[in-house]
Amino acid sequence: MGKKLKNLGLVGIGMVAGIAASVQFSALAQKGAPSGIAAPLPLDELRQLADVYGLIKSDYVEPVADKKLLSDAIAGMVASLDPHSVYLDEKDFAEMRETVAGKFVGVGVEVAMEDGYVKIVSPIEDTPAFKAGIKAGDLITRIDNVPVKGLTLDEAISRMRGEPHSKVMLTIARRGADTPWVVPVEREEIRVASVKAKLVEPGYAWLRISQFQEETVDELVEKVRGLYAQNPNIKGLVLDLRNDPGGLLPSAIGVSAAFLPQNEVIVSTKGQLPESNATFYGRRDFYAKPGSDPLAKLPAALKTVPMVVLVNTGSASASEIVAGALQDYRRAIVMGSQTFGKGSVQTLRQLTENTAVKLTTARYYTPKGRSIQARGIVPDLKVDETAEGDGLNALRVREADLDRHLSNEGDAKAVGKNGSVSAKRDELEEEQRTLAMLKSAAPPEFGGKDDFQLAQAIKHFKGLPVKLAKADPADDAPAPAALPGTEQKPPEVKGTKK
Repeated sequence: MGKKLKNLGLVGIGMVAGIAASVQFSALAQKGAPSGIAAPLPLDELRQLADVYGLIKSDYVEPVADKKLLSDAIAGMVASLDPHSVYLDEKDFAEMRETVAGKFVGVGVEVAMEDGYVKIVSPIEDTPAFKAGIKAGDLITRIDNVPVKGLTLDEAISRMRGEPHSKVMLTIARRGADTPWVVPVEREEIRVASVKAKLVEPGYAWLRISQFQEETVDELVEKVRGLYAQNPNIKGLVLDLRNDPGGLLPSAIGVSAAFLPQNEVIVSTKGQLPESNATFYGRRDFYAKPGSDPLAKLPAALKTVPMVVLVNTGSASASEIVAGALQDYRRAIVMGSQTFGKGSVQTLRQLTENTAVKLTTARYYTPKGRSIQARGIVPDLKVDETAEGDGLNALRVREADLDRHLSNEGDAKAVGKNGSVSAKRDELEEEQRTLAMLKSAAPPEFGGKDDFQLAQAIKHFKGLPVKLAKADPADDAPAPAALPGTEQKPPEVKGTKK
């Protein structure tokens, strides 16, 4: 079970988070190595590589194209570095650009591979799959009557994509159902809105960012202005970053700057290249196109409105930048569970017009110098996903669980969930309990009437008791009281009304 869940987490979070933090970082830094530095080539190893290449060309059971051999060699070399460095061939590069732009033609699902089948990690709201009733946890066993077993994840995704308004027949198996059934789904151009907002109740607003895309800052401004048009006297705002795998660094800077005083440090980076050692501020030139400042249209009250930031294990990379900045400046209370811990920057180095390498070039740090790599953001108030426990969130892996992950410099605490034998036993028992609970429980709808963590955030604003995670010593402790296991009060939040 642990291995299957790790595979799901790596594809569903790690690979998505791989586009995170800085797909556009190369637009902010100069490409290339420092001048005057030249390392000698390892000639013996290069000869060995050429020998293996020659052996495959001459001795392999069937001919192999030169392009495939060389592309696979590049891909293997880059992939061996860490979970987020990757070679992008023509197909992968095109799909990455679609993802960053927030649109593609398909059925609207986030997927992973499990036991040879395509597992639905999450249907994207208001898409054909969502409207067809496909749910998180469902397995796709056939696509247009072609068995999924034997296909790679990329092959399965390719079969689900196609021309707008064409149909694809998906055979769905669901836990607890007696037999699979066939669902016809019409493909559409999927436009993923990265920002949602609504008034949860009079005076309290919910603002969700599902991924940091090119238009996220503009969407945030539009949604916030709409909220304040409905109620100019908002008493508390919840910024929901749960299951947000990251995205573009400029968008994360812009979102952070929307809530902080002007020109504050948002994030810094450290790497091998001089240009990888940089500090990013909440200034227009770091998040907006030349000549424009979308944040100038925001109501002034947004700088002081009391805030709670909701996070979970699915909150990664750019979302950790935002949560870390707001936490460091005590601008918001961070609530939920420890985040994924992807504190590395990926720089896109284009090789040809249609291929590129996405390479890890730096670690990033919060304004107070905290490295998030393999550790994540620890909430001020730990609150489970549901009143009964942490649900599916308890099963997700974190950066520290991934093979070849970068360490958190000098931090002995940056370890994964799999430590001692007793820890592994406890993890297995927790997985079994959680899976048993999930058989009869639907995944929570973020922002819905049964959103337990959102309800606790609203209680916090009102000064009512917040139900803390069961793993903590104190449950049902009032939000303003001492944090579990300490004699200190939770950090005061700028703008909080007492």
